Amino acid sequence: MRPIHAVLAAGVVASTALADTPPSVEPKADELLKRMSTELGNMKGFSFETAQVMEVVTRDGEKIQGIAGSTVHVQRPNKLRTERVGPLGGGTVYYDGKSLSVFGKRDNLYATANVPPTLDETIDFARENLSIDAPGADLLYSDPYKVLMEDVVSGRYLGMEPIGDRMCHHLAYRGHETDWQIWIEDGPHALPCRFVIVSKKEPGEPEYEVTTSSWKAETLPPETFAFTPPQGATRIQFIQVAEKAKGK
Repeated sequence: MRPIHAVLAAGVVASTALADTPPSVEPKADELLKRMSTELGNMKGFSFETAQVMEVVTRDGEKIQGIAGSTVHVQRPNKLRTERVGPLGGGTVYYDGKSLSVFGKRDNLYATANVPPTLDETIDFARENLSIDAPGADLLYSDPYKVLMEDVVSGRYLGMEPIGDRMCHHLAYRGHETDWQIWIEDGPHALPCRFVIVSKKEPGEPEYEVTTSSWKAETLPPETFAFTPPQGATRIQFIQVAEKAKGK
């Protein structure tokens, strides 16, 4: 199954006629999404927590949800670290500007690959070539607005809603490949609170959901993103990592 985020990044347009039709987006929704994008793009070093729900549709149409949590660290323009906990075991992704490494603590396995020199390029490379996606990766680009709007045909503002202890603006967007919703914190910092994507072209229209919290602006030291294989760890190829994640 293709990563749900990747559909949004691809920006596939159904036809030339559709491509020539400008998105119909309510001004308030557009203003808030741009404000959030600017806020995120201006954050040079930061960390946050996520709670993720990944939905998979079985061959007989049953929807199964997998739940995981992650801590995400970013240092622009070219460093990322994500630490995941969940039913598949703990896993950490390291990107130091030159290489991307994935370490599975449960099995003491790791894989490393050379990747592009910027975070934007590496997110694309990891999705297309390694079947790896960071939690809420569309929000980590240097210009999230540009990425999020690639497939959009309409968008609207739905009002204020609580996400945990935060009041958030609820926006809903429709596209050719996906429908998605985002909740943006009300207040001095327009940070994303919740992000939901529906993959309309996938059988059963599975959903991906990520809730973010504990945002913290900080300058992170280089060692945060450096990976040194633990003693006794076994190196494998990324194709094996992808197959293991799919239960093969």
